[in-house]
Amino acid sequence: MGIIDERKKLNRKIRHAKNIFLMAHKDLDLDALGSSIGMYMILKRKRKNCYLIIDDKFHELGVEKVLRELEGCIEIIKSEAIDKYLHPTERKNLLIILDTNKEELVQSQQVLKKITNKMIIDHHDTGKTTIKDALLINDTEVSSVCEMITQLIEYYDVQLESYYATILLAGIVLDTNNFTLKTKPETYYSAYYLSSLGGSAKKVQYLLKQDINEYTERQKLLAGIETINGKIAFTKATPYTIYRREDLAKIADTLLFFNNIEASFVIGKIGKDTVGISARSLGNYDISKILEKLGGGGDNYNGAAKFEDTTISKVEQNLKKYLKEDQE
Repeated sequence: MGIIDERKKLNRKIRHAKNIFLMAHKDLDLDALGSSIGMYMILKRKRKNCYLIIDDKFHELGVEKVLRELEGCIEIIKSEAIDKYLHPTERKNLLIILDTNKEELVQSQQVLKKITNKMIIDHHDTGKTTIKDALLINDTEVSSVCEMITQLIEYYDVQLESYYATILLAGIVLDTNNFTLKTKPETYYSAYYLSSLGGSAKKVQYLLKQDINEYTERQKLLAGIETINGKIAFTKATPYTIYRREDLAKIADTLLFFNNIEASFVIGKIGKDTVGISARSLGNYDISKILEKLGGGGDNYNGAAKFEDTTISKVEQNLKKYLKEDQE
């Protein structure tokens, strides 16, 4: 069900809470941050004490720009300091988790344990590690959580400042890969509505600008592309370079622009002893089925998996095995 259909449950949770904490997934992107900021503005209008929990030490370029430009405008705290902000009455605290429903992906598992009153707003498929003790508002048909929060902003008639509207618009542009994936008429309407509030397409492009050195490093992965049945693109990095997860995701997005490619898989190191897979699809190929066999997850459009204490070669062998089995 859509978030507007679930508004009564959402309103009940918010109404009974005094201190509300917002937390998204690790390695924030503009959908996670934009939706958190949009929800923050809704809650401020409702006169709630509101705090955004960010533990990430490093940020992708767009997120870093937003946090720098909004410094002092939004109350951001570290999870280690949360005890100072908790209401003494436990039921008066509410944790809203955005852009993930998986326990291992949130900014802080410590916060999950400290706050028993929880709500999730997400657009990803659920799985084995979905947080169980929370009200789940999950619309897998929508493009992004920024789109979901935009629907709430319109419903509550929240008059956003233009910069906040721009951040939400950037989250939609990011998650739809510039309106090429998971885009419906409602998605375009949300973009129009944010534009009517002053959201700037020019500023969105500024937020999405890339570092030239990081871009050049990512392009190296395009040199070794392989295809399976002409429809699935696959590439891997060398074992000597560590990439951020969003870098692998951007390469997977890029591969979908080649003729006849329906799905893409990119393997690379995302830590000293950690290998990651990022996958994308145009929606006609169930990448989640492959990723679940590998211990990861996702939906028809995007997904990921990560592996500890292994090599890129071993991950490649397993991935190719499952891909070929699926094509037989």
